[in-house]
Amino acid sequence: MDRVFVRALRIETVIGIYAWERVTRQVVELDLEMAWDNRPPAAKDDITLALDYEKVANRMKQFVGDGEFMLVETMAEEIAAILLGEFQTPWVRVRVTKPGAIEGAAGVGVQIERGVR
Repeated sequence: MDRVFVRALRIETVIGIYAWERVTRQVVELDLEMAWDNRPPAAKDDITLALDYEKVANRMKQFVGDGEFMLVETMAEEIAAILLGEFQTPWVRVRVTKPGAIEGAAGVGVQIERGVR
């Protein structure tokens, strides 16, 4: 199966369990991979048959930017559910990174895979 991806999509949101995190917006970084059969859109050169990564990115900006989350795990699960449900992709890999959350680390977070390969 082919894959469509969005890498290092940076979005400000409310995320974290500490009191200061509940009132301060932080940047999270999303890496998304989505299974998609690219042969039909390629054969007809037709965006309506493709998994439109601009629409995916805009939906993530809206969802994550407007949302509030305690855990990166929750955010990742909800993102996967949106991609599987709204975009009808059969499989997704979602990585959510909080840059600079741990001193000395470029970032921390989670990566999940959902759906059928």
